[in-house]
Order: sequence, then C-alpha cells, then structure tokens
Amino acid sequence: MSKRKINNYFSRKDNDQSTNNQSVSNDPSPSSPNVPLETKRMNLVHEVVDTIESNYPYYERDPGKRPVIWQYPCDKQDEIRREYVGIGPYQPIYNYPLVDFKQQRRSFQFSWFIKFPWLEFSEAKESAFCFPCYLFDTPSLQQKKFTVEGFKNWKRVNCKNCPLKRHEGEINSHHSDSMQKWESLKNVSQHIDRKIVKESEKVVKQNRLLLKTSIRAVWWLALQGCAFRGHDESSSSHNRGNFLELVNFQAELCKEIGDIVLSKAAKNAKYIAPSIQQEILKINANLVRSKIRDEIEDAKFCILVDEATDESHKTQMTLVLRYVDVDGVVRERFMEVVAVDDTNSITLKTQICNILSHHKLLVENM
Repeated sequence: MSKRKINNYFSRKDNDQSTNNQSVSNDPSPSSPNVPLETKRMNLVHEVVDTIESNYPYYERDPGKRPVIWQYPCDKQDEIRREYVGIGPYQPIYNYPLVDFKQQRRSFQFSWFIKFPWLEFSEAKESAFCFPCYLFDTPSLQQKKFTVEGFKNWKRVNCKNCPLKRHEGEINSHHSDSMQKWESLKNVSQHIDRKIVKESEKVVKQNRLLLKTSIRAVWWLALQGCAFRGHDESSSSHNRGNFLELVNFQAELCKEIGDIVLSKAAKNAKYIAPSIQQEILKINANLVRSKIRDEIEDAKFCILVDEATDESHKTQMTLVLRYVDVDGVVRERFMEVVAVDDTNSITLKTQICNILSHHKLLVENM
C-alpha cells in the first residue's frame, strides 16, 4: 500500500500571500478519484441546493424551519405557493441519522422520495413532511403531523398499516385535494391568466381574418370599378349589394371564413359597415399615391387637369400626372379628385398647389 503525503490533501500557497488570506481545507476535492461516489453525489446535490437557495433567498427550503402557509399575509399566499411549486419539495441526499426504536435503529430512506413524491425531509427536525399539505394547509384543516411537527416513526413505514399511506387517504381526503391543487398549480398552461391570453390571441386572429376578408372584397371592387352598396342590404334581401355578396362568396369557399363573418361575427366587430369600407378605400388610395410618388422621384412631370360636375351637382377637379419612370416608360397616373367651389383659374391653381405640396412634388419640375 503506497504512502500518501500531505500534499495529497493540502494545496501549496504562494509565499507572497499574506497570512490572513491563507486558508487550507482538509476536505478532499470532489473531482479527486479517491473521493467515494456517494460523497461526490452529496456535494453535487448541495451545490444545486445552494444555487436554488441563492435564487430564492426569501423562501425557507427546510420544512422544519418555515412558518405555516396561512400565517403569511392573505395577499402574499398565492405568490408564495407559486414560488414553492417552482422550487419543488425539499428532498436532500445525505447520511440520514439513525433513530432508536427500542432495540432497533432505523433511518429515513431516500427511496421513499420515489415512492411518495410529495414527501419532504427536514434536516433541522430530522423528520418527514408533506409538501402539498403544507402549500394548502388551513387553520381548520391543519395537518400538524406532516406540516408542523414532522413524522419520524421510520419503523412503521414498510408495515402493512403504513402511516404515509394512511396520510394519503382516500380520493376525497385532504391530502388528495392538496395533491390535485398542486398538480393544477404546476400546470402553467391551465392557469387563468394563460387562458385569458389564449382567448385574446384567438379573438385577435379571428378579427384579422374578418378584416382581411373585407379588404379583399374592397380591392376587387375597386379594381373592377364596381359599386359597393346595394339597394337593399337587409339579411332577407336576395341581393345585398356587391360588397356583402362578395364577402358571402368568400365565406362559401372557405369554412374558416364562413364561421366568423356576417351573421356569425360579433355585433361590434363585423368589419362590413360603410364607414369601414370607406376607411379601407382611403388607406389603399394613400398606398397607391405613395407608390406613384416613389416612381416619379425627382424627375420632370406634366399634369392633366379637368373638371366636371357629378350627379349631385358638385363641381370636382381631377388631377392626372404624366411622367417617365426609371425604366424609360411613359406613365399616366390618376392622382387625385377634389371638390372645388368653382372652376376659376385661381381656385384650380390653389387646389393644384395644395395637392403637389402634399405629395412633396416640386412645381419647378412640372
């Protein structure tokens, strides 16, 4: 057997270090091959526990030291429960102390954590506790043996009348109720706030599909130059106008659209009102004008102006731009139609200047 030297257990310190800062340890390094496997596991577990405790500094891990849950302020109890559920039951791994039972000595077994996953062990009281019963304990249904005092009668655990199994009780027992609440609290996807978020996301998705359906109908009617409104747009009408009939046509082609539009949509979110149609048209018109402006850039351009009176006897002025785009192609784009009080040259000039300045088109390039 080889002799071991003191350097196997102590590390040499530099001479320039002060005496106050020097420290030696007679604990073998966890990475040393001479350290038993059980010691390595214990050191690793303690490191994990220390990490958890550093992340949750305000919560006592040892069940024998922490106060009962109902002693906390009412507005803090749910928050504390969620934190403890996130940490989980305290199940340390170390050399559990032996307890004398008449002429026998028994100790807590780590395998019981697997058999009873709700079990906790207190190093302070050297006793076992119930994690879910602690979380949902109340003054009227207090489980003192497994939440305050602790259980340590290890001799009877493997007996036929096991106290741990008796604590679990029937389906309607306090422990079973606490277990169900613990499982529900662990299942984050079932929390009410997550449910609300999911419902909100569903409503947003439906509203977007409704709006896309109306936008497609507006695009098609504007492209074809068709009228939007009908003479009779009531639900009993056989022809409700181009816009509503086009929306209904999309609903017949796509079941996903058919389940949410027109009569199946919410009364305050149908997206088919005339004001909605006008707003969609206005947004699209602005996008088209921006595209035309991007095509012109700083090139020279001409204007074509005309005036006419519509059926309501209102005088309107139309403005068309003629220019050469970057590809060298001559383009004529309808830009604007505005109502004017009269057709005098001063009035038309004022309106033309207003349109050009609004779109940042320089008069010098005209």
